[in-house]
Amino acid sequence: MGVLSCWGERVEKDQMILPLPEEFRPGLKIKAFMGWDGFEIREETVNIVDMCLAWMEETQRYSCGKCFPCRVGTKVACEILRKIVQGKGEEKDLEKLEGLLESIRDSSKCGIGQTSPIPVLKALRYMREAFEKALKEGVKERGRYVFRLTAPCMNACPAHLDIPSYVEAVREHEFSESLRIIRERLCLPGTLGRVCVRPCESNCRRALVEGSISIREIKRFVADYEILKKREVVFDQAQSPRGKRVAIIGAGPAGLSCAHFLALLGYEAVIFERHDRPGGMARWGIPDYRLPPNILEREAALVERLGVRIEYNAEVDRKKFEELLREYDAIFIGVGAQGSAEMGVEGEKENYEGFIPGVRYLFKINRGEDPYPEGKSVIVVGGGNVAMDCVRTSLRLGKWPVRLVYRRTRAEMPANEEEIVEAEEEGVEFHYLCNPTRIIAEERKVKAVELIRMRLGEPDASGRRRPEPVPGSEFVMETDILVPAIGQRVELSFLEGSKVKISKWGTVEADPLTLQTSDPKVFSGGDCVTGPDVLIRAAAAGRTAAFMIHSFFQQGKVEPTDEQLMDKILEKFKLFDPKEKVQVPPGQMREEPFILEPEVRRHTFEEVNKGLKTPQAIREALRCLRCYRGAMVAL
Repeated sequence: MGVLSCWGERVEKDQMILPLPEEFRPGLKIKAFMGWDGFEIREETVNIVDMCLAWMEETQRYSCGKCFPCRVGTKVACEILRKIVQGKGEEKDLEKLEGLLESIRDSSKCGIGQTSPIPVLKALRYMREAFEKALKEGVKERGRYVFRLTAPCMNACPAHLDIPSYVEAVREHEFSESLRIIRERLCLPGTLGRVCVRPCESNCRRALVEGSISIREIKRFVADYEILKKREVVFDQAQSPRGKRVAIIGAGPAGLSCAHFLALLGYEAVIFERHDRPGGMARWGIPDYRLPPNILEREAALVERLGVRIEYNAEVDRKKFEELLREYDAIFIGVGAQGSAEMGVEGEKENYEGFIPGVRYLFKINRGEDPYPEGKSVIVVGGGNVAMDCVRTSLRLGKWPVRLVYRRTRAEMPANEEEIVEAEEEGVEFHYLCNPTRIIAEERKVKAVELIRMRLGEPDASGRRRPEPVPGSEFVMETDILVPAIGQRVELSFLEGSKVKISKWGTVEADPLTLQTSDPKVFSGGDCVTGPDVLIRAAAAGRTAAFMIHSFFQQGKVEPTDEQLMDKILEKFKLFDPKEKVQVPPGQMREEPFILEPEVRRHTFEEVNKGLKTPQAIREALRCLRCYRGAMVAL
């Protein structure tokens, strides 16, 4: 038999239907794929019986053991398949296996047991002759396979946290275990438990019933519980010192994450931070009412406890970078996007009093300063999270009125919905479909801004409709302070003259999987590679870089891991189908944290979100469907 594809409702002979690359890595073909909804055989050399055994062995290994059908059933299925592979099976074993797999599929409580029987059942149905042949002859040679366990939420998370597992631990009241699972891949659970943009929740199948699980809030809960109960923080045992030193530029999420995992791997990590406190854009770009500084500083201190040294007020210029290249065995560049993009309007470069770019505006406020005390009214330009932070912090400084100007409509705003809603509740005025054209000043002080009305045209590269100015629609809005928050840029002048290549977008050129730059001993990740992006992606990049640097030291080269390559393949599959009819009775509504009332919070930098209480967190964890999905390639 040649190519055979069985996926979902489709069965195709001599036609490949799955979005798989031809090669797993250069020179290594993908011969077959097996997953939660079927399989695809691409080469006749693949033995489907052997592949089914390998598949069920992995399923058995990952079974949580909490329900009888999956725990015992998968074990028995492995025994039957192993017997067939050894040529010791009987015809009745096929019937027994089929009935057993149907029972596991129909009575298991989570995704592992519910989906893992499906490809084997399809193989028994559409490739039965291969099983009958194995009954007589067995399987002469075992194949080579790579397996990856994922879930819709895990696949959406840039750090690929084992979300069902840490949520399950909360369900079992094992809060320390939940935090341990999180820390296997993330050293900033309290920070990301507050400010992560939650891509996982957008891929939560429970959202198709009565609302996604509060995954971020559960992460925050276990991190806060450790502090509340004064639990001792226990990390995995660090490996023995390896005698290699790594310089890390930037103590933001990427740099802290890289240092954390390098220390656990046995390397000496030294972070060079330009400011006097750790955190990078998480510290200086996010207001205290969203991320209290003591949370971030505690997590940075835990990184230092592993032996990481942070040198503060240590600006890295060209000379210093050359020095680091000489003195360290490898370098990780993890600087954030701490510069502001220009609007390109008349008067922007005149250095008027009251004109303050968004990132600098937040930086000063987070240092406890009022950037322009004499100014009372504020206009912020932009529609992202930085713009939301700027308007909301302005209110807390006592500014009034505070207005936000955005060139598109509310529907196109890239900011988190919760940030927009809370800004609206606090009294921020939103002005849509208008854009600045000119800054008006008197005696070198901002007095007003000229705006023009916009209309939406054809979609641009982002998929949003392109705003177009309406001729003759200019109008003036008075203000004391104008804060542009339309984008950020990365400052990389210290790399001038080095071997590290800079892209046309002003970011570091690095391999998207290995994070190695054009200089083999220099790695980079986070905003300085992607451009302004979310914290969880920066933290994930730091961890990846640590393991790639480890590979560089141990093997003299770097290459993507099997896990990375499987995740890249899985990105092309629709692990989350928004049209799916999830067979779960509704009724367990999503638990929500207590939020300070608008009239209270607009006058204080006290944390707005108070988090879930213990009973809430446990109830929320009980809503998890454990939607695990297995995926395996034959090579």
